[in-house]
Amino acid sequence: MAIRKIITLENDMLRKISKPVTKFDESLWDLLDDMKDTLIKSTGVGLAAIQVAVLKRIFVISVNNTYFEVINPKITFMSGTQTGQEGCLSIPGKQCKVTRPNKVTVEFYDRFGNPMTLTATDFMARAICHENDHLDGILYIDHVKPKN
Repeated sequence: MAIRKIITLENDMLRKISKPVTKFDESLWDLLDDMKDTLIKSTGVGLAAIQVAVLKRIFVISVNNTYFEVINPKITFMSGTQTGQEGCLSIPGKQCKVTRPNKVTVEFYDRFGNPMTLTATDFMARAICHENDHLDGILYIDHVKPKN
């Protein structure tokens, strides 16, 4: 596997809308493996494919020593709110308070094209929302309300 370069805020690609995955094949598996290695090396919580310059609707998350691969996600349920600090591997050295849902349900596919559903709360829900936003060209800083 390989460590991929994480693009940063200066790269306009971060604002693009990612395209759905249509082929669940060895090239996808290689990308997922590379993303996992890159996430581990960076000591981050999540990484979207767009952050490694791949315009696909994919993200990986590692929370509480559990690793998730999420392909073509669709958030189908959100409830409650939570506010907390967020950072991003594509915006190094910066953190801001962001309000997110406290509970989410996401439907997605695994690396083999099997449909999956996951309901998450608290920090995991925050991570899912953060990474899912990347797939639509949205960054956590877009959620920060200006101070009056």
